[in-house]
Amino acid sequence: MMETKTFTYKYPHPAVTTDCVVFGFDGHQLNILLIERGCEPYKGCWAFPGGFMHIDETAEEGAMRELSEETGLELRYLKQFGTFTAVNRDPRERVITIAFYALARKSDVKGGDDAAKAQWFPLNEVPPLAFDHDYILRKATEQLKKDIHFEPIGFGLLDECFTMPELQRLYESILGVQFDRRNFYKKMLQTGILDEINYEEEDEDEIAEPAFFGAHHEMRSMSIDALFGIAPTSERTSHRRKRTKFSFNKQRYEQFKENKNFRLEF
Repeated sequence: MMETKTFTYKYPHPAVTTDCVVFGFDGHQLNILLIERGCEPYKGCWAFPGGFMHIDETAEEGAMRELSEETGLELRYLKQFGTFTAVNRDPRERVITIAFYALARKSDVKGGDDAAKAQWFPLNEVPPLAFDHDYILRKATEQLKKDIHFEPIGFGLLDECFTMPELQRLYESILGVQFDRRNFYKKMLQTGILDEINYEEEDEDEIAEPAFFGAHHEMRSMSIDALFGIAPTSERTSHRRKRTKFSFNKQRYEQFKENKNFRLEF
């Protein structure tokens, strides 16, 4: 149980809040998790999940608690990227906010507590935000683009085994650029942090059989195979094609990270 402390200070205390900028990837584009505010100020406007920090918790604990209460999303890791202290950023009182960002797989969310609604928005379709959250989003996006060159933050948005096109789409979404497929493939392999996984996948040659209807079409689909010399489905051959997927080698990444000049280039 936390010891109760009584202090008397000459200067007034600002309130402290936390805000969570959560990026989600749906396989094609980057999304942002927002909540619709259920109370004033800015009731009905969109904002980041967040709220006032309790006196007996750290900023990170407060951020995770607010995120869970307002969206139902549970995360194990948030990265602090900034503190925002503009004097008039909150109309209620003097409020300082500590902002975190996280990357998560896009999943179902539901508004709760002070949030009337929780919803994912594509990064290029984010509505105007309450408080100074437009500015905070801009700073979070800038930080994400910097961090992706030094940390494997993007791999958590993919399955344990992923294809190179999936990885390329993710990095294109984060960095807002398009890469040449061959160059991206080559450079990612050169980093040495990917393990190649080869496997075979069976592809069956399926031939759609046309159907005929009506009095003037006596021929039925069952006779089409015989007419064109096509083997029945049970006799058709299947082909096994070689596929390649990749996995992230965290141990090798940690070894490379010891090099102060390490940087992921694409």
